[in-house]
This record gives sequence, structure tokens and C-alpha cells, in this order.
Amino acid sequence: MKKILAFILLSMLVLTGCSAREDDEAVLTQQEEKKIQIGMIFDTFVVERWERDRDIFVSTAMELGAEVNVQNANGDVNEQIAQMEYFIDKKVDVIVLVPIESSALVPSIEKAKNAGIKVISYDRLVLGGGVDLYVSFDNEEVGRLMAQAVGSQLETGDQVLMICGPNSDNNVSLVEKGFQEGLKEDGLEIAAVFHADDWRAEYAADFMEQYGEEIYNIRAIMCGNDNLAGRVINVLSRRRLAGSVCVVAQDADLEACQRIVEGTQYMTVYKSVEKLAVEAAHAAVELAQGQEIDTQDQIDDGSFMVPYIKLSPTAVTAGNMDDTIIKSGFHLAEDVYLNRPDLLKNQ
Repeated sequence: MKKILAFILLSMLVLTGCSAREDDEAVLTQQEEKKIQIGMIFDTFVVERWERDRDIFVSTAMELGAEVNVQNANGDVNEQIAQMEYFIDKKVDVIVLVPIESSALVPSIEKAKNAGIKVISYDRLVLGGGVDLYVSFDNEEVGRLMAQAVGSQLETGDQVLMICGPNSDNNVSLVEKGFQEGLKEDGLEIAAVFHADDWRAEYAADFMEQYGEEIYNIRAIMCGNDNLAGRVINVLSRRRLAGSVCVVAQDADLEACQRIVEGTQYMTVYKSVEKLAVEAAHAAVELAQGQEIDTQDQIDDGSFMVPYIKLSPTAVTAGNMDDTIIKSGFHLAEDVYLNRPDLLKNQ
């Protein structure tokens, strides 16, 4: 009889243990199912800074308990549309988008919003899309900072060349606006404006080659980003003009910072990618949780007033390289001064 009772008791304990494990597994499964799902779509990773944005955004979102699925469109807007459809089918909570072309993406954004998915325009605004949030820098201020740098090196009447990104990128027009307004204040003249489709640096180089002997009349060149500036400076070097023409750009890429301390590029605009990515990740999680984003600014996308998290850019020259780029940890001093170790010794 005692053996029978012992067996019954043991069986109950085993069943109770199994039930407890099953309950724990059910809770874990529910928690995993409730985890916020974020889809992130990039234009391309050819430009150096986008990999930084991706890594910081993903790590921040994961710390906040979200999962991030990153897609790269490799500069193909049709691929970006397909990636939007993919995330809509997966019923993610939020899509964070670095748009290639606004008009082509508007229908996909509308479809996402109709499915209850929040959409964030990251760094570039989708015109007419009515996205839930835009997170970027003050792009007109980026242009103004470039103009101020050029104005500090030139004299009234000097000619400036503008080599910009594609017109399909809304940021390009904002930067141009700020830059041109700044040039007027200093009495500088714009000799020509060129737009490099798809941000292809080789197009900028081709334009420089075709510009011919007139390049010797140019005192400064404004480049849409540091990648374009690199190709432009290569052409200037072949003409023995590198260092004598004031070249300004944006993004604070490592090679651009190296060129600045070497003297072939005068200035770049530093935009704290860490701050941008962190702000966007927090906003994405908050939107997924149904929270409202408290923003002081709005921006008109042509159809809607979009809440706008606007961050401030910083001008970087050789004079403040250490206090901006190095102290922030954006680049290491030994990397920036790689080709000028004599300057590093003085730091």
C-alpha cells in the first residue's frame, strides 16, 4: 500500500513539474511574440556613414527590447518598394525608411499606414507621404555652415561651383537653399550647379573633367557629401589645384577628415550619427507602444505637416577637428592623422 501511495505522489509531482515548465514556456513564447518588430530600409551602404546609423540604431532598439530587420535597397527604388511590401506582409510595428525617391514610395507608405504600421522618414523626408515622424538634421543649416566656411576664405565676386546630390533627395534642395542664401550675404557668385544622380561620385568626377579650363577660375567647390568631395579633389589634384581651391562638404567621413588635416579639403559638416540613430530608435519604440512623440518642430512635406525631430549640425575644419571629431569619439586621432603623424604628435 505504501508503495502505491509513493508512486501516486511521485506521478503528481512529475505532472506538476511538467505543467509548470509548460506554463513558463508559454509565458516566454508570449513575451517573444509581444516583442516590438521594426523594419529598417536603407538606400545604400556605399556611403560610409550609413553603416554607423544601422549599427547604432539596431543596438539601441535591442536595448529597448525591440527586434530590427535591416534591408538594403542598393540604390534601387523598386527594391525599396518590394522591401516595404515585405515588411507590410510581416506586419511589423514600425518601418524606418531612408527613401531613395519620394513619389515612388508614397503608395507603399499609404498601404503601411492603412495596415496600422507607423512609418518614420530617417534623415530624408518622403514628400507627400504623410509619414508619422521625420528624424533628421537641420539641412538648411548644413548649407549655411558650408557657405560660412566658403565666405571665410573667399573675396567678394569670387566664383563657386556647386556639385550636389540628386534632385530626388529632398535634403539636397534644403542644403542648396541654405548655401545659396549664405553666398549672397558674402557677395559670391555661383558659376554652375551640377547634380550627381544616385549620389554617384564618378558623375561628379566626369563633370569636373568636362568643365575644362574654366576650373581655373573657380575659387571654391561645394560638394553634396564627402564622397563626392573625394572624387572632386582627385580631379583637382591632377590639375595641381588641390589645396588652393576651397572644398566643403558634409558627413565627416574618415577620408574627408584626413583630407582636412592634410589641407586638400577645407571643411566638412559633422552630423552626430549616434544622436540621430538613438533618437530614431527611441521614437520607433515609443510609436510602436502607441505613445505620441513630443516634438517642437514640424516640416511641410507638400501635403502634410509632419512631426520633426530636428538636430543641429557642426562645422569641422582643421582648427576644431580635435574638439569635435576626436573628442566625440567619431573617429580616432591616429586614424584622422594617419597621413600626418607629425601633427598627431602635437596633439
